[in-house]
Amino acid sequence: MTALLQLEDLNVFYGASQALDGVSLQVAEGQAVALMGRNGMGKTTTISTACRMLPLRKGRVVFAGQDISGWPSYRAARLGIGLVPEGRRCFPNLTVLENLVAAARPGYWDLQQVHRVFPRLHERAGQYAASLSGGEQQMLAIGRALMTNPRLLILDEATEGLAPVIRREIWAAIAQLRTDGLSILLVDKTLSEILPFADACVILDRGRVVWQGRPDGLTAEVQQAHLGV
Repeated sequence: MTALLQLEDLNVFYGASQALDGVSLQVAEGQAVALMGRNGMGKTTTISTACRMLPLRKGRVVFAGQDISGWPSYRAARLGIGLVPEGRRCFPNLTVLENLVAAARPGYWDLQQVHRVFPRLHERAGQYAASLSGGEQQMLAIGRALMTNPRLLILDEATEGLAPVIRREIWAAIAQLRTDGLSILLVDKTLSEILPFADACVILDRGRVVWQGRPDGLTAEVQQAHLGV
């Protein structure tokens, strides 16, 4: 499979503190990769680096065959990296419709396609984002990222803190995105939910890759050693 995203030997620091130490992973075209690890092990830092929101001390970020290591984040987004950040971060004083069209770029993902995946966003089109429930805001955050027409969708804790019924809706939507052929890099703590969607898994521990492979190779021993489950 052709690699869409390649992270090569990433070394990232916050001041004098090293957050990533030689992290390498890749996401192929049409693949879903689960990025896993305990809290504080470097998952969000890896995602932020891939989106070019953090500077590199060493290593490379290659996307769609281009070395984007020195690019600003807006150029990475224009090339096709769509981020759904932890905490949703919708524009609270804009309506659902305004949130969606604010970042829209031409392509397959338009309002009709987003409403197909999330019918509730069509129902709530005129409401301000601040008035939505947490689950609806998460749907809006994913829909907004889709409206940028990404080649790769990155989801950071897409179902954290949501009620079980809403979690099921979000995972059903992610399953639909996979069926549509979208490449996905996702972070989530619930193995029973994330593993059925993953073609490959990468586990981080203290800023290093300590295991990677297929979900069926993620044994109880590996889970206990690196995920605490």
